[in-house]
Amino acid sequence: MQRNIREEIKRSFLKLLDERPFSRITVKAIVEDCGVNRNSFYYYFDDIPTLLRDIAMEDAERLIAAYPGPGSLEECLDAAMRFAWENKRLVLHIYHSARRDLFEQYLIRICRDVVAAYWDKVYGGLPVNGEDREIMLRFYQGELVGQMLLWLDGGMKYDIRRQFRRLMALRRDLGEAMVRRSLQDGGSGL
Repeated sequence: MQRNIREEIKRSFLKLLDERPFSRITVKAIVEDCGVNRNSFYYYFDDIPTLLRDIAMEDAERLIAAYPGPGSLEECLDAAMRFAWENKRLVLHIYHSARRDLFEQYLIRICRDVVAAYWDKVYGGLPVNGEDREIMLRFYQGELVGQMLLWLDGGMKYDIRRQFRRLMALRRDLGEAMVRRSLQDGGSGL
């Protein structure tokens, strides 16, 4: 059976990232862990941040495909946080590193895509003007990203799912009210 060196490098990196902070991971440690040479690493990746970005974007694509039409904002949050929930230490190591921006880009992208899928499923048939749609998508995206960043900043110590469900109960009908207002004023911003 042929080795998939690229995947082995990614697995080794994730294993090491679960064990230690991002700043303490070297190319040497990765290649030693997976049993390949440095040239193999550099054949597939320019550097460790490129490796991290590739892993994050591939995971984002996988998650987006797994949630083609979430039926609620709670499902959107679940999609956005699944990787973080399943890999807490690893994510905290990235979040508290100098490359935190890569995780934030990943999170912003996931939230945008799952919110857009949710919007299209729930409100897609309504004649909401494009600018209002974009404003509401950014609102929901910001809500999800903000909740996730606060959870990460708090060390992932509380049950974000329970709190988000409660938040959704408290803000029930807000989306419908925004859509209704947009339709009533024709997106004129009045």
